[in-house]
Amino acid sequence: MSKTDTSVSRRKLLKGSLATWLTAGSVPFAIGKEKPLVRVMGTHVTLQEALKRQAMQDLGIRLHYQPGGSAAILQKAAINPSSFDLYEQWSNSINVLWRAKSIQPIEKKRLIYWDEVNSLTKTGKITSSAKIGAGDAPHRIINVQEDGTLGEQHTGQISFLPYVHNVDSFGYNSSNLPPELKNEPESWGWLLDSRFSGKVGIVNDPTIGLFDLALAAQAKGFLTFKNIGNISRAEMDELFSLLIELKQLQHFSGFWTSVPESVRFMSSNRVTIESMFSPAVSQLNGNNIPVRFAAPKEGYRGWHGVMCLSAATDGRVKDAAYDYMNWWLSGWPGAFIARQGYYISNPLRSKPYLSDAEWQYWYEGMPASEALKGPDGKVSVVKGSQRSGGSYEDRFSNVAVWNTVMPTYEYSLQKWYEFITS
Repeated sequence: MSKTDTSVSRRKLLKGSLATWLTAGSVPFAIGKEKPLVRVMGTHVTLQEALKRQAMQDLGIRLHYQPGGSAAILQKAAINPSSFDLYEQWSNSINVLWRAKSIQPIEKKRLIYWDEVNSLTKTGKITSSAKIGAGDAPHRIINVQEDGTLGEQHTGQISFLPYVHNVDSFGYNSSNLPPELKNEPESWGWLLDSRFSGKVGIVNDPTIGLFDLALAAQAKGFLTFKNIGNISRAEMDELFSLLIELKQLQHFSGFWTSVPESVRFMSSNRVTIESMFSPAVSQLNGNNIPVRFAAPKEGYRGWHGVMCLSAATDGRVKDAAYDYMNWWLSGWPGAFIARQGYYISNPLRSKPYLSDAEWQYWYEGMPASEALKGPDGKVSVVKGSQRSGGSYEDRFSNVAVWNTVMPTYEYSLQKWYEFITS
């Protein structure tokens, strides 16, 4: 190749690189300047060291992860938006943060992969026959309306980046399951079943644990809610009267605040059954502890990950924050979190980063054609096993209720803390 050809090729390369950056809504950070630091507050679910390393390598930015318990970090973010640049948690945190004016709108035009985001977040249904579920389905709270409220009408601004999501239920050690339950359909009611008394763990989060226990009470026939996504004060009084009585009878072994703590609860045999998130199940199975993630006959508790932009973030840090948000939908991160049982909002972009066996197991609900490893490199899925609840579409067609901040939120906080301290 001649010197002229080399020069032309180099100009084409630089022009292509610049076009890519401009499409992303930013320009490369200047050489010689300190790389911008993006502070990300959230939970252990997504704030993992492997993700941090890869993002910093791919983007050329610095990241500081601040993981913590979901209730504690929500309170901190709502009070002090200057303490973070991006906030990663679940959709039930959106109304709290938006009302507190702790987060700013995200511009759709700056999101490279917005058109690839599937219908779950945009319309509430992953298939035409799916039930949407009670409570804060993500499509109800994602769009910033002209009057500044959040709603279903699509505009050019959104309150959060839709990315990681899943359906949750509870996990149980299958080797300790009472014999009479082995042939029974899994039910939320098991959390309040006397056969597990003293061996039950619940997530210590009033916008999540509350629904696990409400679903359990309803499944056992103790209570019936008019709208489980909007529990009235009178219904809440009745529910917590029951729960406090059970707690005083030592039915509950403990209340966990983080995924690692839930793993310790199960691995130490402190509990046989507990509220659980998918990464904990993956980790326990990788350590040869036979925990099954239930597919309750009543339907799942759905959650949708949200990535929010602090109201205090601007300038170069804001540009870097948009780069980080776009990175999450670029393919590799979605494949990484698939291996811990989570979905991404534009799954087809992540498909090339997964083996056929991984895609078929995690997304299509087929039996594992080979042993599959989790993000930690340990085998978490043995050959021949099949994911509880079936395919991505099957699972998100069966959501009973979404993680929700109800109109009775303040009252529910009071009742929740009365419960866990009783």
